[in-house]
Amino acid sequence: MPGHPGEDEETDTGLPLRRLLLSLGDPIVDVAAAPAGLDVQVDNVVILDPEDRVEAREGDLVLLIGVRGGQARRIVRTLAEQGATAVAVKTSAHPQPEEVLPPPSDHRSGRSQRATDELRALRTEAQESGIALLAVRPEVRWEQLQSVCRSIVDDARPTSSEDLGEASGDLFSMAQTIARLTGGLVSIEDSASRVLAYSSGAEVDELRRLSVLGRQGPESYLALLREWGVFAKLRAGEEVVRIDEHPELGIRRRLAVGIHAGRRPLGSIWVQEGERPLSEHAEEALLGAARTTALQMIRQRNQTNAGLRLREDLLSSLLEGRIDAAALADTVEVHTDRAALVVAFSLRHGSGGGEDPEGGPFEERPDRPERELRRRQLIDLVSVHTAAYRRSSLVTELSGRVYVLLPDLPRGPSREAPRSVEHSVLALTRKTVTAARSALGLHVRAAVGSPVERLGDVPESRAEADRVLDAMGRDLDRGTDWEVATISDVRSRVLISETLAHLRTDPSLRDPRVSRLIEHDRAGGADLVHSLLAYLEAFGDARAAAERLHIHPNTLRYRVRRAIAVSGIDLSDPGERLFTQLQLLMEQQSPGV
Repeated sequence: MPGHPGEDEETDTGLPLRRLLLSLGDPIVDVAAAPAGLDVQVDNVVILDPEDRVEAREGDLVLLIGVRGGQARRIVRTLAEQGATAVAVKTSAHPQPEEVLPPPSDHRSGRSQRATDELRALRTEAQESGIALLAVRPEVRWEQLQSVCRSIVDDARPTSSEDLGEASGDLFSMAQTIARLTGGLVSIEDSASRVLAYSSGAEVDELRRLSVLGRQGPESYLALLREWGVFAKLRAGEEVVRIDEHPELGIRRRLAVGIHAGRRPLGSIWVQEGERPLSEHAEEALLGAARTTALQMIRQRNQTNAGLRLREDLLSSLLEGRIDAAALADTVEVHTDRAALVVAFSLRHGSGGGEDPEGGPFEERPDRPERELRRRQLIDLVSVHTAAYRRSSLVTELSGRVYVLLPDLPRGPSREAPRSVEHSVLALTRKTVTAARSALGLHVRAAVGSPVERLGDVPESRAEADRVLDAMGRDLDRGTDWEVATISDVRSRVLISETLAHLRTDPSLRDPRVSRLIEHDRAGGADLVHSLLAYLEAFGDARAAAERLHIHPNTLRYRVRRAIAVSGIDLSDPGERLFTQLQLLMEQQSPGV
């Protein structure tokens, strides 16, 4: 069958159907049935003509041309038996949930009724056979759909086993990220105005609809843009170009920015405004996105990601202290004798793909494809924001965390220079964390390492940022709304957190009297532990501790006396008071306590 690899060719890993649909977007297809969910893998895209022998392999998305009625149902069943992932058919009926489809007796126009009945029958067959069914819009040409789908699958296919973690890092993922940051509909085009990728979404105007369906802007519209001088501005530099709304031409308001490699134009990014205005920081996000997208376009143009991988690998090696700074400077334009710092980001509990430092379960743990998508979204978002702040910024991932290296920072003769740098980087980091939450729905925490004098010392800045993130994940996350911090913000809390972490790992560092009090509370349902801890943290001020616990001071004094009697702890001894407070704090902040 056309489009299949030869028998001797090696089968490549594809991508989840969910991501293929996300990349295609609303103007192309709708999901009519997905009995196995949307995380099934698509490895290949093929067209099946009525005269072809029905043949499919595991992972195929089959585009079924010109077949209807009982023959279409039989082919769908056969394709499912052969292991195909999904089948796409054209229908003029818009897929809806089964419970809202009109009953067969509903009196409507004959053509509309036949289309609805046909879609219902195909959906039933797909559900029973276990194969996904996609309904293709009538105006879409099959060869264009196959080309687009193949391009998406090929872009997501890694070139080797080492590249599996980067499968999501394509232009469609970047387009979705830019769309969320700007609040608009995004398309990424090459220098010949061919559409390379676009975001999903409704509210498309005529220009976008024709551009997406035709994979290139219509010549009449392109001529107008040339006449208005838009393309000249895009080729000239990084200026964000504004295009006013023209209702008479079917054009809504737009922003556009050129993508460049040095002075060489690579393409452009376009953001169409929908019913809502674009976000306040849309132009800034677009500038950062253009700088980040340039690397991805170069990678796709060369059909290899070796250059980008090398940059990331070198940065990872530098952060881990495995190479000298000179090795990175030989590949990337950074200066080894200038100041630098590291910012670390991690996904928080419950936002998917995040860290679980204590090894316990998340409240909601998404499946691997969703975690991978969220991780990729975070990397793209961080890249966009940091590129807008400093062109030479570098981004990589290590052990589930996203790290940013900001090199070539200014140094001044006074001590105020590092503080000024730290202040501006903190503002950037807070903006990035806020954008992750508002634009992507990701709950992120971040830590800014202190500036170091030379590029070779960045492992120290990274280690410091990790210490803050570790403390956030262990103790600062409980009862404290820390999202962004530096070591100077939370130094005492970090030191206490690290001390408690050490105590947790060594059972011998326990006072059995404190353990006895803890067991007494667990067995009898008493609240002596919290009461005693509040009393110690208030330096023995019963009134202040009682007010914090919302109880009467006499009630607190009784509980403290009871805690002493149960445990045998001598609160007149400073050493016993100190260690009791630490152990109670450790137990209170342990998971499940």
